[in-house]
Amino acid sequence: MKKPFVTLPQLQSITAQYPTPFHLYDEKGIRENARAMKAAFAWNPGFKEYFAVKATPTPAILKLLREEGCGVDCSSLTELMLSDQCGFGGSEIMFSSNDTPAEEFVLADKLGATINLDDFTHIDFLQKAVGHIPETISCRYNPGGTFTAGASKEGFQVMDNPGEAKYGFTRAQLTEGFRKLKAMGAKHFGLHAFLASNTLSNDYYPALARILFQTAVELQQETGCHIAFINLSGGVGIPYRPDQTANDISVIGEGVRNAYEEVLVPAGMGDVSIFTELGRFMLGPYGCLVTKATHFKHTYKEYVGVDACAANLMRPAMYGAYHHITVMGKEDAPCDHVYDVTGGLCENNDKFAIDRPLPEIELGDLLVIHDTGAHGHSMGYQYNGRLRSAELLLREDGSVKLIRRAETPEDYFATMVFD
Repeated sequence: MKKPFVTLPQLQSITAQYPTPFHLYDEKGIRENARAMKAAFAWNPGFKEYFAVKATPTPAILKLLREEGCGVDCSSLTELMLSDQCGFGGSEIMFSSNDTPAEEFVLADKLGATINLDDFTHIDFLQKAVGHIPETISCRYNPGGTFTAGASKEGFQVMDNPGEAKYGFTRAQLTEGFRKLKAMGAKHFGLHAFLASNTLSNDYYPALARILFQTAVELQQETGCHIAFINLSGGVGIPYRPDQTANDISVIGEGVRNAYEEVLVPAGMGDVSIFTELGRFMLGPYGCLVTKATHFKHTYKEYVGVDACAANLMRPAMYGAYHHITVMGKEDAPCDHVYDVTGGLCENNDKFAIDRPLPEIELGDLLVIHDTGAHGHSMGYQYNGRLRSAELLLREDGSVKLIRRAETPEDYFATMVFD
């Protein structure tokens, strides 16, 4: 059973001031999770979590995470600009992108960000764009083939077969790339890889770490380069469904530690820092989309229409993602009705749930759509003239702060040219 981090009386008070729909974030949960993450990797003195800005590009959230010691992972010009405005700088910023415009490398270099190159050809492109190769540089590795590791009952949800993904250097290119970068002035190197998405297994990160650690040992032996850090990137997932088991970050951290001590330490590489780039794990469960039942339709199926739509949460419409729904005030009521929960877009895939057993829903009921803290509001759009909703922060003291206002028709028309 998934329980919301907010109560019905709290929501009734909030909706009296801020109309639905809106995304709500849990400050207490975010801070506790960030601290648990830090504790799980405290064995590594150089550890740092670089929060994936794309997951939740909201200033108040980024500043909160910075207070907890996190850096940021950026992949575009505007994400770099946002991070700069939120107080991040230098080694607090990791810049990983692909098909990168020159101006983005220029800004990343100006901010002192650690640049993570996606392709061998980007070495010369970066040098031409900024006029030099930074002393600290990273390369993204794509091992090719099909990634498999561990034997958990959940298994891994692979983002792509690595060999079919557009990201990263081949193994041979890594060796050639490190040698070339070293000859061009690089002194400290990083290695990065991202092979699977939203894994529900404590085995994934340790398995990925072992691959990267072994590769790092080989690279150092082949090139003589000083490998300063290894970035395990993202992939540690969250249980969207109530019957799924959550990852245990302390177990994951210990698994990475075991691989570190078995592979890197004997090779004389016990000074390597471990970096992570977790968006979904850091924020997903600590955000929800709050919406209201506004219409009912009784045709071939039973439909509940709500005032949110795919413009507020794209994941269910985009790829059939499951998000749990709680009918507030009816948490303990039997789920003896079956509904499609729909939004108002003129698209048939604008459904938050299909054939979902829920308690009987009445007009005006507040629904909480869980696990929207990452890749929720950030994936919003304005199709059909629908506007992006507000974002609110539920503070630790129970008060609520507006951290992004809802869009207005004036925002919608602001970029249009009528003559």
